[in-house]
Amino acid sequence: MSPAEILLPDFRYALPKYKKMEEKILKKLETLEKLSLIAAKTALTLEEAAFFTGLSKSILYKKTHLKEIPHYKGLKFVYFNKDELTLWMLQNRVKTNNEIEAEAATYVVTGKKKGATA
Repeated sequence: MSPAEILLPDFRYALPKYKKMEEKILKKLETLEKLSLIAAKTALTLEEAAFFTGLSKSILYKKTHLKEIPHYKGLKFVYFNKDELTLWMLQNRVKTNNEIEAEAATYVVTGKKKGATA
């Protein structure tokens, strides 16, 4: 038996493993390419905005229709400002336990909510 014949069965078993690795690497490269393109842009297309926010395109369309998300309409397409999307995603901040406790302590001492005026 020749050395090639001895090694051939190993290659047959290893090939699917290498194909899967190649697919994963190509997918990662595609993701990196999308991220680098989005990082360089200010105005995003619907597809880019979906990738950027993690929302589906149908959810974004629905939110634009209901005027729940900042967007711009071109002749045929909907566009999003990346900075406005970031602010929109961060608009509903949840207070930490320390912040809540500090507000409660302030209320107990003063009888007023933080920022309230008489």
